[in-house]
Amino acid sequence: MNRHHDPNPFDEEEVNPFSNGGAVAPARPLASDPLGFGQKHDATVDIPLNTMNDTKKKEKELAAWEADLKRREKDIKRREDAVSQAGVPTDDKNWPPIFPIIHHDIANEIPVHAQRLQYLAFASWLGIVLCLVFNVIAVIVCWIQGGGVKIFFLAIIYILLGCPLSYVLWYRPLYRAMRTDSALNFGWFFMFYLLHLGFCIFAAIAPPVVFHGKSLTGILAAIDVISKHTVAGIFYFVGFGLFCLESLLSLWVIQKIYLYFRGHK
Repeated sequence: MNRHHDPNPFDEEEVNPFSNGGAVAPARPLASDPLGFGQKHDATVDIPLNTMNDTKKKEKELAAWEADLKRREKDIKRREDAVSQAGVPTDDKNWPPIFPIIHHDIANEIPVHAQRLQYLAFASWLGIVLCLVFNVIAVIVCWIQGGGVKIFFLAIIYILLGCPLSYVLWYRPLYRAMRTDSALNFGWFFMFYLLHLGFCIFAAIAPPVVFHGKSLTGILAAIDVISKHTVAGIFYFVGFGLFCLESLLSLWVIQKIYLYFRGHK
């Protein structure tokens, strides 16, 4: 038996790569290549190309929504502050400038579209104050020329009651109504302003009801006084003119404010 010719299983077989006519053996698949369970049936994941664009768009929308929310919060806070300031009366007295006794700031507290009407009403209030002050002066002149002291005391009562009551009863409610657009304050104003208008007309006529009407510088009192005391009569005629102007101004003011209240701004 020829055992020495048996092939050694541990011997390496020499293989000439060029022995097959120069043909190159097919390359084996690399370990890094995917070894799937059938490439035709492998699961695929579709990633949209516009994912980043959508994210940026959502971020912009969120930022805009947050900015709008902050703006609305500031607006609500501003309105709440305005309402709280309007509802609480202030003690900051600034008028008249020489000796402040009341708070009055039309330019900063009254809406722009209502400032003209408020100034007209303020002129009406100053007008009745002027009429009552001049009425006292005219009555003093008449008293000095023998008119009697009773008419002087009545004239003092008119000015002591008329000036503060006119401010409290109809001018201040109108001021608050213009500032807060309050229907209740408008109603309060109309009720007492009609009384003010009636008093102005009554004073301009001055019928001989109280002490022959000489405590007010109306037309009837002026005719009666000028026949006896010329200087006092002139004062009474000037007072009559002032009450007439105040009556006309009051008629104009109540008409304008009524139209404003009805919505014809």
